Amino acid sequence: MEKQTSKIVINLSETNSFINQIVYELRHVHIQKDRAKFRNNLEKFGILAAYEVSKSLNYSAEEVQTSLGSTFIETIDDSIVLLSILRAGIPLQYGVLKLMDQAETGFIAAYRKEKPDGSFDIKMDYITCPNLNNKVVIFTDSMLATGSSLDNAMKMIENYGTPKEIHLISVIASEYAIDQVRRLYPAIKIWVGAIDEELTAKSYIVPGLGDAGDLAYGEKLQG
Repeated sequence: MEKQTSKIVINLSETNSFINQIVYELRHVHIQKDRAKFRNNLEKFGILAAYEVSKSLNYSAEEVQTSLGSTFIETIDDSIVLLSILRAGIPLQYGVLKLMDQAETGFIAAYRKEKPDGSFDIKMDYITCPNLNNKVVIFTDSMLATGSSLDNAMKMIENYGTPKEIHLISVIASEYAIDQVRRLYPAIKIWVGAIDEELTAKSYIVPGLGDAGDLAYGEKLQG
């Protein structure tokens, strides 16, 4: 069956849907203080984004027998692997997994290591991942600020096989990160709830929504 989406960057808020309401609540400075609601909204975003991603996958007709007869239904041919970039990618991945419930899963740990001058490095020192050969990989990373986490994640999965396709689901991305990902990995399809123009000196998206990991799970101490 012909794929319905050929664009490389899909801004899901360009077409009005319930995604707009979810992004509104995730951004709202008062609503986002409710951690349970924040995580739930990330999960709901993951469900809706997964539905949109599913339109771009490969399908073929499969016969199904009912109690009264049989018919043919187009079903997904692809084997899917969901890779979550921790921490805030977890509820997002869980939402995707609710829809794509037969997918394999993997996890990549990433965090900002602050330096005395206020700058930081992206540290990624843990991965658990299935074989990726000829599979559709879907990364979940709530915020795509600079693209560094995805770049590091792509390097970390090199030893796990060659994916058939790679998708990234993020709630909010910066224009800078979109440009970086398209330059480094032009085949990756990016699905976002909003694209913001500004990036601060500390690489926070403006207006963004803040630190998604802290909002979902509480503030962390630097070790």
